[in-house]
Amino acid sequence: MHDLWWSVSRWLLKPFEFIGQVGGMAVETLGYLARGGIRYRLLIDQMAQTGFNSLPLVIITMLFTGMVMAFHLGQQGPQFGAGNVVGWLTGETICRELGPVLASVVVAARVGSAITAEIGTMKVTEQIDALRALATSPIEYLVVPRLIACLVMVPSLTAIGDVAGIAGGYIYAMSAPHLSPALYLSSIEQGLAFRTVAAGVGKAVFFGLIIALVSCHQGLFCRNAAEEVGRATTRSVVFSILGIYASDYFLSKLLFLPK
Repeated sequence: MHDLWWSVSRWLLKPFEFIGQVGGMAVETLGYLARGGIRYRLLIDQMAQTGFNSLPLVIITMLFTGMVMAFHLGQQGPQFGAGNVVGWLTGETICRELGPVLASVVVAARVGSAITAEIGTMKVTEQIDALRALATSPIEYLVVPRLIACLVMVPSLTAIGDVAGIAGGYIYAMSAPHLSPALYLSSIEQGLAFRTVAAGVGKAVFFGLIIALVSCHQGLFCRNAAEEVGRATTRSVVFSILGIYASDYFLSKLLFLPK
């Protein structure tokens, strides 16, 4: 009975332990940022890996997402008298939700997993201990450039993904007999506000923060065993995506208040 109670207690305390560790790492990272502890060569490399290498996947994902949205809205819209605003509905949905969320999920799956696997492998092979022996902080050397890269590149990928999604809807409108490409574009121009686009990109900044902190945390706190690297990588992707979905709700309520 005592062992059962101990196991249940540890399981219940796990979320608080996770939050405390991530919060402590975030505070330490902000301290290095405030002191200008940025290694620019590492930063440029991480920005290339996070942004440029993820760009084709984000564009393809959002292009087909826009086509699917235009397909469904083009079929259902006329039944409710909304056939002339298919473009606006497509752009509004993409810029509000689908753009930032899907782009962030792509980065979490592709980049977040790679960050955790890389840092976790470094810990298992005692390279992180070697950094400390050389009086180099793992937070400054590993976390800071990856955090900045995610904060910059995830919103950038989101903005490009928004354009790709709207373009995908336009491509479908060009081939659909019941949609007008000119009306598709004009409804976007008349209805889609810059505030909506900016709010969606703003959400992506927070999503990038979640991806970087969770991925680095899972790598740094990975147990010293080879098989633990794979488990940490899986947790990294799962926790990042859950964090994106959960924070998306609260950010949407904050950024899209009714007028």
